[in-house]
Amino acid sequence: MSAVGVGLIGSGVISDTYLENLLSFPDVEVAIIGGLNVGRARAQAEKHGVPRWGRVDDVLADSDVQVVVNLTTPAAHVEVSAAAIAAGKHVWTEKPIGLERDGVDALLRSADAAGLRVGSAPDTFLGPGLQTAKRAIEGGVIGAPLFAHTSFQTQGPDLWHPGPQFLFTRGAGPLLDMGPYYFTALVSLLGPVDRVAAAGMKARTERQIRTGPNAGTRFPVEVPTTLQVLTVFEGGQQAHSLLSFDSALERHGVVEIHGTEGSIVVPDPNRFAGRTAYVKPLATLRDGEEFEQQWIEIPQRGAVVGRGLGLLEMVRAIADNRPHLASGELGRHVLDVMLSAEESVECGEFVTVNSSVPPVPALPEAFEPFVQTL
Repeated sequence: MSAVGVGLIGSGVISDTYLENLLSFPDVEVAIIGGLNVGRARAQAEKHGVPRWGRVDDVLADSDVQVVVNLTTPAAHVEVSAAAIAAGKHVWTEKPIGLERDGVDALLRSADAAGLRVGSAPDTFLGPGLQTAKRAIEGGVIGAPLFAHTSFQTQGPDLWHPGPQFLFTRGAGPLLDMGPYYFTALVSLLGPVDRVAAAGMKARTERQIRTGPNAGTRFPVEVPTTLQVLTVFEGGQQAHSLLSFDSALERHGVVEIHGTEGSIVVPDPNRFAGRTAYVKPLATLRDGEEFEQQWIEIPQRGAVVGRGLGLLEMVRAIADNRPHLASGELGRHVLDVMLSAEESVECGEFVTVNSSVPPVPALPEAFEPFVQTL
């Protein structure tokens, strides 16, 4: 084999980081960029040295393209991914994999029938930060995991985004926009989710753009902007997750796993690198005694890359005829968890998560993104 040909559909802001990373991998060759905005596709192609650009159909028809990278808006993810499968291409899609269970199920069935792969972001859990934590947990540093806590809380993207309206519509909000990072991390560390319970609220029914040419424009809020989600895993562990666009206190990337023999802090699941450290239980403590627990730092191992790492792992898995790690099935299960949380907000009860996914293996420590293997 030789370098795998890749075509991007969608040339928005996130395409920059994908292109920077994909163009650095010897096993991948970006052949074309396409989308609804051909001018934007051409600008990105010229900026990054990609030889061709065009419309969506041009990417799907390109004989050099073996994998389509779907960077469209969430509402279009399934439609564009299905078109790529129909064109005989493997697919890597941005998160979430889709917005409805039935559409994603049909996509995965069609890919399986065609012998094609679907990979789904986020792939941050494959970065050396979370992989270091995963190996430590599997190595027993905290004993058997019992429960977890995660938190993403911010004042909201309307504070800084010049066009934040889409982040407050169906398919977004803190749950669908940021939830994929946190729930993918939890599933990769603790296994599949059995059931969820959630409460949600809207702090305001309208928000206001704060920056850019449309500053001062008001827009409606369609989805809950603060959610508390309780997850119970198939293995019996539990987790509590806070996701909020309403907090004056900015706190991002909190992931803690607590076990029978210690507690570990895990890097921000929206990043590929970060601190991993753990504490052991105290032997004894007198009432009122002051103490300071000792943090044991775990050195991070592996090359720090960025978005596109999961696609690279997928194309190597195709060549090796083995399952890939950031799979469509994992993306489908995480979507199921989030949609079940939405349904729990509405009904006020636990909702069973009907999908499952096999345990997600660790990425081998020897995985080297910048070495040609194909």
